Amino acid sequence: MQISARVDYAVRALAELAADSARPLTCESIASAQEIPFRFLKSVFRDLRSAGLVRSQRGCEGGYWLGRDAAEISVAEVMTAVDGAFFTVRGERPETLGYPGAAAGLPGLWHGVESAAQTLLARTSIADLARQGADGKAVSA
Repeated sequence: MQISARVDYAVRALAELAADSARPLTCESIASAQEIPFRFLKSVFRDLRSAGLVRSQRGCEGGYWLGRDAAEISVAEVMTAVDGAFFTVRGERPETLGYPGAAAGLPGLWHGVESAAQTLLARTSIADLARQGADGKAVSA
């Protein structure tokens, strides 16, 4: 399973917003703090804003806030917001695949991988990541 750069950057940006929720953060400050290319992050923020995961305010006091409480935003939701389908095999959903002969059971395996990943990522919130990052701990499976 490959996690796209868009997902990685989106989750890191949201964790940064959750860690400092007292004020709006600029895209530039988030990009700098997380060592993310600024232009790439701006396009990711468009998707996050469209999904309601962040809100923005223009002007000198402007920036981004989380669109909801960080505990209510799962990593799985972020992945879907920026990449579309949660899990694909060669661009197709696992349940639509069919293989001949000895590989006929493979779609079931792919579906199991998707289910396990979905379970872990759906129960991991942006608040969990921000808290664990502040504590210097990794997310556990």
